[in-house]
Amino acid sequence: MAAETSIFLGASRKPDDSYQRPEELLLRYGNRHGLVTGATGTGKTVSLQVMAEGFSNAGVPVFCADIKGDLSGIAMMGEAKDFLVKRAEQVKLDPYEFQEFPVIFWDLFGEQGHPIRATVSEMGPLLLSRLMNLTEAQEGIINIAFRIADEDGLLLLDMKDLQALLSNIAERADEISTRYGNVTKPSVGAIQRSLLILEQQGAKNFFGEPALRIPDIMRTTRDGRGAINVLAADRLMMNPRLYATFLLWLMSELFEQLPEVGDPDKPKLVFFFDEAHLLFDEAPKILIDRVEQVVRLIRSKGVGVYFITQNPLDVPETVLAQLGNRVQHALRAYTPREQKAVRTAAETFRPNPDFDCATAITNLGTGEALVSTLENKGVPSMVQRTLMRPPASRLGPITPEERRKLILESPVAGQYDQTIDRESAFEVLKKKAEQALQQQDEPQTGGQGGGRWTLPDFGGDSSQPAPQDRYQPAPRQRAPAAPRPSNRQTVAEAAIKSVVRSVGSSVGRALVRGILGSLSRGR
Repeated sequence: MAAETSIFLGASRKPDDSYQRPEELLLRYGNRHGLVTGATGTGKTVSLQVMAEGFSNAGVPVFCADIKGDLSGIAMMGEAKDFLVKRAEQVKLDPYEFQEFPVIFWDLFGEQGHPIRATVSEMGPLLLSRLMNLTEAQEGIINIAFRIADEDGLLLLDMKDLQALLSNIAERADEISTRYGNVTKPSVGAIQRSLLILEQQGAKNFFGEPALRIPDIMRTTRDGRGAINVLAADRLMMNPRLYATFLLWLMSELFEQLPEVGDPDKPKLVFFFDEAHLLFDEAPKILIDRVEQVVRLIRSKGVGVYFITQNPLDVPETVLAQLGNRVQHALRAYTPREQKAVRTAAETFRPNPDFDCATAITNLGTGEALVSTLENKGVPSMVQRTLMRPPASRLGPITPEERRKLILESPVAGQYDQTIDRESAFEVLKKKAEQALQQQDEPQTGGQGGGRWTLPDFGGDSSQPAPQDRYQPAPRQRAPAAPRPSNRQTVAEAAIKSVVRSVGSSVGRALVRGILGSLSRGR
């Protein structure tokens, strides 16, 4: 149903206030990235919906986040409402046909869509440190943990794997410090507390297997339309750092897994990053450099990245320079920062002599936008004041019943629903800890059943006389023998061993072993 070479965005306004010239986004430049900005309520979500529909009809899969639930309506047939029909007439959209689009719903919490998971190893130390807001020293320990996991062949799949490895590192802090640099137990403890907070915020559901397979978000239907992957993000936005880190991880995975394709006739995938400012807020320079690198290079993989945010100042200039397709909705200019944002937005467009860009930005109505896309040879078009076309799908959210039905009929139904917990770092370290405890106990328990001569090996107090049969005469007194080594254990050691035998988790055992080791060294 869509144009073969472009996406119809709307019609630009002529000086006499009529709309005539169509504004289009050329598919061959769809991987040159883009930006959709504007104040709340000016039509950013509808513009995103229109663009997603256009890419889908062109056979391009789409991944986007649904912050408020409004975008879910893209899965259902649109309805002929008066203001939509009027808008279609104004932009000369004839015929105005309604559609429902192939949608796959995803949710990190598994409540409003298929669960999305990633392993700790896939996330990597940089993004994990960003997610937990670690200090430089703590980030260094996370890097050491990943290095040790690689050297020892330990799989880091879920949070308990990382927690077990950190406990092991704390126990071996002196040994590890001589190899990799200073590792302190307080720093490890601070990381473990951050992991606990992360777990309470729901990140436990995200880390694990089966991990998301990139081909599953790049599906097309039999009639050639691209799947629209909608991430339910209303609850996820309660932890914005997790939201931003997840989407950056997904971009990084796309960059690492997809082959080089150069500049194809149309993108292989289009990625919409709503509330994009969350990615850059308080981000360290190394992370911003990483984002810039991914945005700059992922184009050759056939992936287009479109940032959606309220203010163009939310995006660093180094990233902003990579965004060739622009849709600018209205901005307010009441404060000095807002006035600066308007000037910045106006200066990024190729000027149009018919109107002042900065003035127009503050006077745009709902559904209107300043549009500039890449034309032939990749040159930005002259900015045009554009009335955006109405969407073909439903405006507004779908019902819970409609969502459940679509999830059950999804092409990935059943593939991600059940968590897989295979042997990884947690199980391996737990097994090693149990073996170490068993070996520690063997010299004291190995002589059972061997008779009176092996009594010292039971760990009893050799200073006490052995029990005697009441009917046997007392033995004759002998001269004192030379002192023998005693296997006697102190009260503290006996108590500690009792605790060790009752502790079930590897973390508890590791802590008690550390205490026991310090006592043994002090004797």
